[in-house]
Amino acid sequence: MKNNLLTEKLAYNGESRTKTHIHLIRYTAEEFGETLCDDFSKFEPARDPAEKLWVRVHGLEDAACIQEVCTHFGVDFLAVQDILNVDHPSKVDVSDDYNFLISSIVCQDRVIRVRLIQGCNFVLSFTEGEAAFYDGVVEALRNNVLKIRQRTSDYLFSVMINELTANYISVAMSIGDELEDLESELIAAADSRDVSVRMQNHRRRYMELKRIVLPLKDHYTRLLRSDAGLIREENLPFFNDVNDHLQHVTQLIDGCRETLSSLMDLYTANNDLRMNDIMKRLTIVSTIFIPLTFLVGVWGMNFHDMPELEWRYGYAMAWGVMLIVGLAAYFVFRTKRWR
Repeated sequence: MKNNLLTEKLAYNGESRTKTHIHLIRYTAEEFGETLCDDFSKFEPARDPAEKLWVRVHGLEDAACIQEVCTHFGVDFLAVQDILNVDHPSKVDVSDDYNFLISSIVCQDRVIRVRLIQGCNFVLSFTEGEAAFYDGVVEALRNNVLKIRQRTSDYLFSVMINELTANYISVAMSIGDELEDLESELIAAADSRDVSVRMQNHRRRYMELKRIVLPLKDHYTRLLRSDAGLIREENLPFFNDVNDHLQHVTQLIDGCRETLSSLMDLYTANNDLRMNDIMKRLTIVSTIFIPLTFLVGVWGMNFHDMPELEWRYGYAMAWGVMLIVGLAAYFVFRTKRWR
């Protein structure tokens, strides 16, 4: 971790190399505007007291730009460190001036870190890389869906958190559906050699989702109990609804954990059954050849007084006896259903 309390230098410790750029969204009940900003120093403060601002920051590589944005809106140094630290677990912090949320977006092949800050009339969002995750929210503001532009910034904050929980529900349900398919394959005893690999991939996705959601669920109630006044009473039902969604995601995660555990047991049992079947077949083959080996050993001894060795039809007789013994053993096993 490059960001700690022993240094005043800020640094992004992730792997994304997306150039930091900012989408400035200004909106009122009547107007909506979006501009692309590469230099936040040219930012113009709001002239209309009713104007609300959403600052979408894409890419965290430019730590100086991130610090400049946060300093402008009164975000403290420790919060800036948490924004740039991609290894920070999910959490919710509540202060007198702003609410701060750390979480991630779970995609099929990667995890995108997201940080949200909500103040009196602004929302800041920081995403690792060029993430189009909140484009639907931008369209809702542009078209004033459900009169979203008339509402305060805390409502926009709740909508953005709800988008995160919807992502978690989708991922958890996807993992659950794929685990059910795996369970059907294992019950059908399908000879799928990649079942263990797929199971481990699902387990990895499950663990990533669990690491994101469970700390967020534990900290989320801080928003509901905040006395700072940033969450208005009329918008509390929306935050309670998000809390219900988090509880639902937790239940889905618990279900995935139980399914994964049962699948591992079923996979192990199937392997044991398959190994037992292989050992049974090898035992049958070995049992058939034991008397044949005995006969070959007897006739392979170098005694002079063995009449079979001098008999003209001794070789054919030996083959006949061995075939009869082998077939007899085979039919005995088949009769007893030891196949």
